[in-house]
Amino acid sequence: MKADLFEAPDYYNLDDLLSEEHKLVRSAARDWVKRDVSPIIEDYAQRAEFPTQIIGGLAEIGAFGPYIPVEYGGAGLDQISYGLIMQEIERGDSGVRSTASVQSSLVMYPIWKYGNEAQRQKYLPKLASGEWIGCFGLTEPDHGSNPGGMTTNFKDMGDHYLLNGAKMWISNSPIAQRGRRVGKK
Repeated sequence: MKADLFEAPDYYNLDDLLSEEHKLVRSAARDWVKRDVSPIIEDYAQRAEFPTQIIGGLAEIGAFGPYIPVEYGGAGLDQISYGLIMQEIERGDSGVRSTASVQSSLVMYPIWKYGNEAQRQKYLPKLASGEWIGCFGLTEPDHGSNPGGMTTNFKDMGDHYLLNGAKMWISNSPIAQRGRRVGKK
């Protein structure tokens, strides 16, 4: 294991622009990355594995839907806090940051913004706690990340859906619905 010796010099006095709450949020994320991500991430990268044991820590530092209201399991923070959390996680590992930002912005945000109340109550608390991990698939072999060129589609077959098409990768798919198991399912 490798110790994280990162120091954060503030050459441009940007900390003067942050509230005390922002600094506390950033500090919590930074401390977590130093303790739980940096010492192990190189080994996991070399094995091409995601360290699923860190999912609970991502939830605890508010990395899953930090701007989602508390009533739905989120931290109720602002977008600056979200950016600071993601910046600290990114410093530790881009893949871990991608897991958090996909969960927050591409899974939780659309449910919060466009879902109905029953969907918000059902999905958001479990996603915020890391009990459930969502995923997002955009990139296709023939169209890259161009949503207008996507050919993947689905058909409602009555008792199930039939998915047709191909994706290059689907962020979080290897761990989706396999997050930290807490409480009743």
